[in-house]
Amino acid sequence: MARKLRKSDVDTVKTHLSSPWASFAAIIIATLWTIPTFGLFVTSLRPSTGINGSGWWTVFTNPEFTFTNYTRVLFEGRGATPPLSQYFLNTFAIVIPSTIIPITIAMFAAYAIAWFNFKGRNFLFFTIFALQVIPLQMSLIPLLQLFSGGLHIGTVTVIPSFGITGTFIPIWMAHTMFGLPLAIFLLHNFIAQLPRELIEAARVDGADHFKLFRQIILPLSVPAIASFAIFQFLWTWNDLLVALTFGGGKREIAPLMVRLAEMTGTRGGDWELLTAGAFVSILVPVAVFFALQRYFVRGLLAGSVKG
Repeated sequence: MARKLRKSDVDTVKTHLSSPWASFAAIIIATLWTIPTFGLFVTSLRPSTGINGSGWWTVFTNPEFTFTNYTRVLFEGRGATPPLSQYFLNTFAIVIPSTIIPITIAMFAAYAIAWFNFKGRNFLFFTIFALQVIPLQMSLIPLLQLFSGGLHIGTVTVIPSFGITGTFIPIWMAHTMFGLPLAIFLLHNFIAQLPRELIEAARVDGADHFKLFRQIILPLSVPAIASFAIFQFLWTWNDLLVALTFGGGKREIAPLMVRLAEMTGTRGGDWELLTAGAFVSILVPVAVFFALQRYFVRGLLAGSVKG
């Protein structure tokens, strides 16, 4: 039989984890993890002749830097291809609604499942949770057919054609559908752990469900909302598959990752432009993560512990 963990054992583990050796190991791991990103940044500032002639680490002995790469990749197009700044704006047009819409729907759904008593509530919640195991790739083609041609059984039209192919709408809808199961799961776990006494006191004071949701549930759920917002934002920002499938190949709505994939090509040319574009693409996700990181762990641990 396993021995019960004593407080002294926990203190011993904490002491080892906070020792100078543990801090040293963490610094080494963080440094090794950062080196590729630093190399990417240095390469994006080097001219093409330097990139083709030597490795990025030679800048310590022979420094040569230029901002021309960023100017070219952001503001200069090539033929019928618009500059990267246009794809940058397209990405924001995709990411912002694709993050806000599932959070809005999931907040109402999570509140209802957590605090409304209705038949089949637990079955509904576990069904939503089970949807997370469905591979995204399996639903791409059926959704594309639904958006472009509707749903027909024989000669009967069940769902008419939406007529939204080639717009941002199918991309928003796809990201919302794929993100809702995780959003409802995280938000439900957080909302269900809110003090019942607080909810009952608000009801005694005459608060209806909408007022209770707006003035109590929503402000207290900010950590969970921010936690999912990080996941959803990073996923949609770095997405290539969904954008390629539902974008219809139109450059007017293509996101940043589609253009970066085109720049990579089959031969890997123009490394100075590719590295500059890649470094630009990671700036916004990093900024969003650091802006919301204080809520991240609190939102992920929602519902895992009590007391």
